[in-house]
Amino acid sequence: MARPMGSVRLKKASPVTLAVGAALCIFILYFLIGSSAPDFSASRKATAASHPLSPPTSPFRKTTTGGKLKAPPVAHYNLNDVSTTSQPLENRENILVLTPMARFYPAYWDNLLRLDYPHELITLGFILPKTKEGNEATKELQKKITKTQKYGPEKDRFKSIIILREDMDSPLSSQDESERHKMENQKIRRAAMAKARNSLLFTTLGPSTSWILWLDADVIETPPTIIQDLARHDQAIIAPNCFQRFWNAEKKEMDERPYDFNNWQDSPTALDLAKSMGPDDILLEGYSEMATFRTLMAYLATDDGLLHEEIPLDGVGGAALLVKADVHRDGAMFPPFAFYHLIETEGFAKMAKRLGWQPVGLPNYKVYHYNE
Repeated sequence: MARPMGSVRLKKASPVTLAVGAALCIFILYFLIGSSAPDFSASRKATAASHPLSPPTSPFRKTTTGGKLKAPPVAHYNLNDVSTTSQPLENRENILVLTPMARFYPAYWDNLLRLDYPHELITLGFILPKTKEGNEATKELQKKITKTQKYGPEKDRFKSIIILREDMDSPLSSQDESERHKMENQKIRRAAMAKARNSLLFTTLGPSTSWILWLDADVIETPPTIIQDLARHDQAIIAPNCFQRFWNAEKKEMDERPYDFNNWQDSPTALDLAKSMGPDDILLEGYSEMATFRTLMAYLATDDGLLHEEIPLDGVGGAALLVKADVHRDGAMFPPFAFYHLIETEGFAKMAKRLGWQPVGLPNYKVYHYNE
């Protein structure tokens, strides 16, 4: 007898198949909404709402509380509430200290610990290359961080510390001072430095940051009050004078000499040189092969000068530099390309000026560079 059209006989499922299917369904439900699943919402909410650096960047996983799904957190930041004043200590303003690092100098870290600005208001950020020297520097840095943050006295512990590793190859085979300062290495070296600075800046600048102190890893001596001293000027960009201590064989005593020649006031000669250059050529300072006749802040220091005397600058170095966070938020970065024939920190000064921010320098306020 023919079956009616449309009727289908279903094969009876075995008890084993049904048991496996039921177990699988239970496992899936347990994994997704089970009460024993890790509650990531609390940690992500804390990161979003109170982390000193930035909103969350890792995925949010929904969980249940009393059978109700939690919504992903929403972080609110009012940048009008972030002050950047001449009295950062009194106003408890957050400081971001940023350092590109290829070598680790213990004296650099010791100098950081001597800063008398409250460490709970200071975030440290580092970027290191993935080279043999960079790997060694990272290990030494992490040792110091562990000693300070885990075992050190409370007053020495910093608000937070971020370490980035560069994903680009180092343009130079050696970080020796003689190799770093060869004129033919300057464009590729400083382009790489600019990229490192930008990566560090864009990763660590948070909504609560008031000031950024750029401090090179080989600057080993600053006044403990450098943050307050520079901020008291209430300038958008301010640079101290970077010197180097050395043994003077003629005088048979310790002496000091200028080191950073990137803090300068422009000259007609330099401007004329720029007009004759190709679009990708850059002006360099401190080389006899390219005499610019700029006024260098390094040579303006006087023994009887006023410590807080200001001068306007057209170019700045990065050995030590205090910057209002709003300057970077406005878009001033470190060009890794020829920007009006300037690059890296000097290009940053030019870009900041184009945005309406005037850099200034303090010829008689000194910080000191390591002497190799």
